[in-house]
Amino acid sequence: MGATVNQCSKSPPRAAWQGLPPRMRILYITNRQRTGGWLAEAFASDSASEIDLDEAVGSVAGLTRLRDEAFDAVLVSHEPGELDALDLIEGYRAGVADEPIVVLGLQSEQEMAALCYEVGADAYVCVNTSTTRNLIWIVARAVQRHQLIRENRRLNLAEQQRLQREHDEAERLLEQQRALIIDLEAIRRRGKPPVSKDRPDRNAPEPGLPTTLSDSLLHAAAAEPLSLPEELVRHYRELLRTYVIMGSGNMACELSRLAELLATTGVTARQTMQLHVRALEELIHGLGTRSTRHVMTRADLLVLEIMIHLAESYRNRYLGRVRPPVQRTLPGFEQSIPVAF
Repeated sequence: MGATVNQCSKSPPRAAWQGLPPRMRILYITNRQRTGGWLAEAFASDSASEIDLDEAVGSVAGLTRLRDEAFDAVLVSHEPGELDALDLIEGYRAGVADEPIVVLGLQSEQEMAALCYEVGADAYVCVNTSTTRNLIWIVARAVQRHQLIRENRRLNLAEQQRLQREHDEAERLLEQQRALIIDLEAIRRRGKPPVSKDRPDRNAPEPGLPTTLSDSLLHAAAAEPLSLPEELVRHYRELLRTYVIMGSGNMACELSRLAELLATTGVTARQTMQLHVRALEELIHGLGTRSTRHVMTRADLLVLEIMIHLAESYRNRYLGRVRPPVQRTLPGFEQSIPVAF
């Protein structure tokens, strides 16, 4: 280049250098007419950071060095007609490279900075107006920026993988709950009385359908819709959403009333579980890419609590039938008094 980077007149206190990396390896891409000896001397005269400067002559040699070796940053000399830094950087970024790149040139920053940003460079430095310390800080900031970008990309990838694992786990849990519904249906069918020849079984499989127990149950579970009022389904869906947000703090009475309603209308545990799985599936699918761990944990607590209330409601009804209330006599009327005619 026709001018060199100006050097600082004196070194500032060491405390001002704490933001600089102690050592950086930099590749300088230039042409045969303008070698990098002047730049190496400028870096050597400033002790703010130890700079290992490697030089590559021409764009082909520079790209080869970048492909085979690792550098903290890249400096590119922009000399129109001899070495076009804009074309070099645009092609380099097209190859999915992420090293920080700073362009050095004789043109003013107002003229070149925006053009360099548009092709993927991190900064432009005019060697006629900049100092060595300023160039070191610009390169260091570009290195730190790319480190943060790589770290942010890594964290985003890890977060996406974690969310995918949570969604897969939620699907497995839902599948297990569907299997539980099938098991409850199998238990119910085993407890049915034998079917006589005069009264055929309405639930018998149709001709051409699977005849084994597991296949018939799977077919019934897949074909049988949820035979509950739509109002109840909507109510339970809203109850589940509220429970996910608030927890069980102030909903014990609401759950007890719902269990009493289910017991009064004769809703079984299998139907209640089927209702829960349907509402939970809709809620999980509505989350999209968001986390499902909190929703699944609260949903498990809800179905456990509603099953406890439902079992207690049926127990109270059973005890009421086994031991019905007996009207007691008033005091003094324990013995029967003969009636005189």
